[in-house]
Amino acid sequence: MSTQTFRRRAGRPPQIDADEIVTAAVALIDAEGLEALTMRRLGTELGVTAMSLYRHLPNRDAVLAAVVSRLVREVAVEVADGMPWPQALHRFAESYRRMLLAHPHAVPLLATHPVDEVDGLALVAPVLERFRGAGVPDEDALTAVQSVGVYVLGHALAQVGTPPGASRDPGPAEVAYYDQWFTVGLDAFVLGLHHRLTP
Repeated sequence: MSTQTFRRRAGRPPQIDADEIVTAAVALIDAEGLEALTMRRLGTELGVTAMSLYRHLPNRDAVLAAVVSRLVREVAVEVADGMPWPQALHRFAESYRRMLLAHPHAVPLLATHPVDEVDGLALVAPVLERFRGAGVPDEDALTAVQSVGVYVLGHALAQVGTPPGASRDPGPAEVAYYDQWFTVGLDAFVLGLHHRLTP
């Protein structure tokens, strides 16, 4: 979606809210990268002054935190009742990776900004429930899920990272390479956790 979508026509000052600001911020990051996101630029995209944004989000860091929360809430982990926890863990990893690759410019942001605890727990709750059903202690289950999450994030960072001065337009062969690498690594990771957590 182009950031032009959020520009307003001249006339009466537009009414905006925090949700609209975050939507515009995500669109701007997707289109041009994190460096393009400033309060002034965001105001321009929304057709308002930068000062108008501060009534809803006090600074750029608050906008970035809200973007992280928005992207985390995009992840839809479909876990069926009775699904074994290794399979649920795979579902989580695949869904999380899908979101990251859909927003490649935001991957460094997600790697450096902590996820809100409430959003994070809501994301992994269905997976933790499958661990609980198998008798795995909550602390061990949370460590397992967080460890897989770090693997997914690190792998995505390796895939979308671009050396200075290089273009980033991966071809089918490169995409297939990263897909295979991700799957092999995830399988090994989950297998190791299964051996560790199964009596």
